[in-house]
Amino acid sequence: MTVNLFSESPNQLNDFLSRFYNTDFGLEKKKRWEKKYANPVEIADIIGIYIDNIDLYKLNMWISLDKDVYIHVTNENGNDIIKYLFERFPY
Repeated sequence: MTVNLFSESPNQLNDFLSRFYNTDFGLEKKKRWEKKYANPVEIADIIGIYIDNIDLYKLNMWISLDKDVYIHVTNENGNDIIKYLFERFPY
């Protein structure tokens, strides 16, 4: 299970992730970030933060729950994806 974040400007990723994790990520020059999660339910936290701050950052989020299948997370589907995570992986 992976989360991919993409940015149009170099500082957006670092600002968003540093705020979310409360530490500096040092990604000032990066426009792409990927993290693998062992427990898919943990993805719900970052999706929620992303949706709550979607107007503040120019980022795109894609998640992969199954091999080679990517879902674009948007303001319209974010809550449904979070619900789905808890239904599909109820542990």
